[in-house]
Amino acid sequence: MKMNWFKKTGWIYIPVSIIGAILYTGVIIFCVTVFLAVDRHSHSVSDTFYGIFPFFVSAFTILFWIASNTSEEIKKQN
Repeated sequence: MKMNWFKKTGWIYIPVSIIGAILYTGVIIFCVTVFLAVDRHSHSVSDTFYGIFPFFVSAFTILFWIASNTSEEIKKQN
């Protein structure tokens, strides 16, 4: 049985189930929390960028990996 939590639309994945929406919401909340924590102690924009970059990339890489493994496949008909 294949779980369909996401639907691929172009380069991104759109949640089509409550689990997919919860995952997206969790990643967004995590990224906002990381941004606020890093920005509080930064002295410049580049400090903030260098501080948040590894967290944002890791979080969205994991989210897109989960989405790619739980999305419905679009079959092209010739």
